[in-house]
Amino acid sequence: MRKRAAGRIAVPAAGGPVRVVGMGGLRVVLIGGTSNVGKSTVTRVVAERLRFAYRSTDRLARHPGRPWRTPERDVPPHVAEHYAALPLDELIASVLDHYARLWPRVEDLITAHATGAEAGTGLVLEGSALWPTRVAGLTVPHTAAVWLTAGETVVRGRVHGAGRYAEATAGERHLMDKFLARTGRYQSLMLSEVHRLGLDHLDSGDGRSPEELADAVLSIAAAQHAVGRSSAEGRPR
Repeated sequence: MRKRAAGRIAVPAAGGPVRVVGMGGLRVVLIGGTSNVGKSTVTRVVAERLRFAYRSTDRLARHPGRPWRTPERDVPPHVAEHYAALPLDELIASVLDHYARLWPRVEDLITAHATGAEAGTGLVLEGSALWPTRVAGLTVPHTAAVWLTAGETVVRGRVHGAGRYAEATAGERHLMDKFLARTGRYQSLMLSEVHRLGLDHLDSGDGRSPEELADAVLSIAAAQHAVGRSSAEGRPR
């Protein structure tokens, strides 16, 4: 991967609009991480700052998602059955297999915006499908990647709040508990790969606002000399 010699990102101290300048500027920013670490919120802020398009890998192909009711939707029967029937090892194997099958579509999308037909349109792409090992193997230029993490207590609090855990039935709580177990296992495996490969990651559960986290993502992206790797050697921030 060649170094970026030009077109570095300028991040204003006051959090104003960010411009990508020059042909060497970033065209794709990838934000990975497990569920409920704030990927979509931070990604939207980054996309707005850069005036890039926002997309989620979840929109490319669906896998059984969040198994709790909302005012807009009930839990689909197949989603409830998925979490109720499968043990944790099979839950994590199922979602990792899904991401492996999805990767060619993700890679094509990244390439199109980095160097191909969509290169004139910047992209900020988020999702758990951005598995560290695959992202680190990308050879496309003009691309940066950061993984968001959050502590178990933070993620549990967000899931319990979204699913109204205190008011849920025993069966509904069981589904949320299984989802949380899968989420925690995914993050553990993901972080192991992030550390092994020396990739950049960011704690999104330390009380910073989405705007502050977006500033941190952009600062990390500006420092990267290869996809996912900066001069800070992937140290936590």
